[in-house]
Amino acid sequence: MKILLTGATGYIAKKLLPALLADGHEVVCCVRDRRRFDESRYAGQGKVEVIELDLLKPETLVNIPSDIEIAYYLVHSMSSGSGDFAAMELESACNFNRAMEPTTVQQVIYLSGIINETATSKHLASRKAVEDTLAQGPFHLTTLRSGIIVGSGSASFEIMRDLVEKLPVMIAPRWLHTRSQPIAIHDVIEYLKGVIQLKEAYNQSFDIGGPDILTYKEMLLQLAEVRNLKRRIGVVPVMTPRLSSYWLYFITATSYRLASHLVNSMKAEVVCGENNLSRLISLPLIPYKEAVKRSFDKVEQQAVFSSWTDAITTRALEAGSAPLINVPEHGCLSETRKVKLRNEEETLQRIWQIGGENGWYWGNWLWRIRGFIDKMAGGPGLNRGRKHPSELYAGEALDFWRVILADKENQRLILYAEMKLPGEAWLEFNIKEGRLIQKATFRPLGLAGRIYWYALLPIHLMVFSGMSRSIAR
Repeated sequence: MKILLTGATGYIAKKLLPALLADGHEVVCCVRDRRRFDESRYAGQGKVEVIELDLLKPETLVNIPSDIEIAYYLVHSMSSGSGDFAAMELESACNFNRAMEPTTVQQVIYLSGIINETATSKHLASRKAVEDTLAQGPFHLTTLRSGIIVGSGSASFEIMRDLVEKLPVMIAPRWLHTRSQPIAIHDVIEYLKGVIQLKEAYNQSFDIGGPDILTYKEMLLQLAEVRNLKRRIGVVPVMTPRLSSYWLYFITATSYRLASHLVNSMKAEVVCGENNLSRLISLPLIPYKEAVKRSFDKVEQQAVFSSWTDAITTRALEAGSAPLINVPEHGCLSETRKVKLRNEEETLQRIWQIGGENGWYWGNWLWRIRGFIDKMAGGPGLNRGRKHPSELYAGEALDFWRVILADKENQRLILYAEMKLPGEAWLEFNIKEGRLIQKATFRPLGLAGRIYWYALLPIHLMVFSGMSRSIAR
């Protein structure tokens, strides 16, 4: 089917798009700035069309094709830096309805939040107002209302992860006793796909959640358990919503505006009402702890690595059709170097020859010491070397790294650290516009991870600076 996907650069849409393409749908992606949308990421996966529009600017909505059959409404303004987000959301919904009138759209699928009829926040009230507005449009509306979405990159979940990994002891607000029904991102995507042309879902709303009903405190403690971290949480009644918002703002990576909206939402219990949607689309729901493991379990990621070269041909890997693990951005520390190049082709050859007998271009004795320490700690060390002196393929080992992307055509190499670390690390090389962009990314695990990063920061600065300059020369 031909599907319109609004909010295509957002968290949910980025997860949904590959799933829709895998099912054979043609997808029209709506973005405000197409420069933020990487079409090459979906090359070979299916038919993707990108259009620029802004739901707050009706004149841009003429770009919507008239022959769409299904539309996803996945936009919101909660984190907007200016104006009344509730009014903006309502205006966007009204403009969307008018834009759908000249099209052949049959069904609109809207992802909202679970509504607590007795106590709700401004954010959830705005979501309900948008739902009521969309219900007046010239189409069948299906609304899915979710609570906390468990998946790396989800705002609420990233905040909880930040709290667990940064604070061995938490003195937390009383809203940690509020009950919620979290749902795995996998299940959200399956629901969003499953209701397409489902007649029983036309002009209906459904609460969607996982099988577990937990307090926020229980979610934090179970997340800590999965991450093998011991945490203690004390709840005090004196924290006002404003103090709670500042607490999240200073402890986590969120903005104050988003923290404020989330705190107000977390005061209200969000538990699913009775419905039979999971039976209608035959979806076995993933428990909370399993959803957390799927997001963060390094062992599972290693299993993905080891299966690439076993199940997928080298040609497929070179073409980029293998499943790849993207370098994360949330909750990470990074160090980036940009160096002008004299010869891109020679630089690309040096990047593809890195490691093994050729070394790492600067401070090789430091790399050998690190390899020795890793070996003593039970890691692979540098003994694995590399298979070929000048060729790299996704899935193969490179010293104590694993190649997860080797895209020579687009001049990009990404390595994932398999050394013993209090966290996870990636090393990326990319040639763009006559420059080498070298980026080291580290996702720390708990306080030990942050101590590790900052303690070695002077050495990292020397090594990464020297390495980038040597590769560029």
